[in-house]
Amino acid sequence: MVVHAKPGDIVKVHYTGRFDDGTIFDSSLDREPIEFTIGEGQIIPGFEEALIGMASGESKTVRIPPEKAYGPHRKEMVVVISRDHFPKGLELNVGEKLQLTQADGTPVVVTITEVTGSTVTLDANHPLAGKDLIFDIKLVDIV
Repeated sequence: MVVHAKPGDIVKVHYTGRFDDGTIFDSSLDREPIEFTIGEGQIIPGFEEALIGMASGESKTVRIPPEKAYGPHRKEMVVVISRDHFPKGLELNVGEKLQLTQADGTPVVVTITEVTGSTVTLDANHPLAGKDLIFDIKLVDIV
C-alpha cells in the first residue's frame, strides 16, 4: 500500500530552490534532508501544499508565488535613515544584515540596500519577498 503525505505527517524532504534564471538560492542536497510536520507552518505554505499527496521517493518541481512564500515586497518596510544614527567609523556595506530593536523591544533583521554619504537605506522585507520561487522537491520519507 502506498502512503501519501497529508497534513499532520512528519516528513523528510530534500529540495533545491531556484529563481527563473536558474540561480540557486538554497538547497538541502549537501546536508541531511529537512524534517517537519506538514501543516504546522514551519515552512512556507506553498512548499507544504506541494507535498500533500506525494508518496515516499516521489519528486516534483513546483513554482511558488510570493503570496504562498514570503509575501509581497512591501515598500513600507524600506526606510532611509541618516548616517548620523550609526556610530562614526562603522563600515556599512550593501548586502550586510543588521539586527535592530523596534520600539516595543522586538528584534528585526534588516538588509542594507543603499549607502550614500549622508543616508543608509534599510530593508526589513525577507530577502525572498516578492519573488516567484521554483523548488525541485523529493519526498524522502514519511516518518
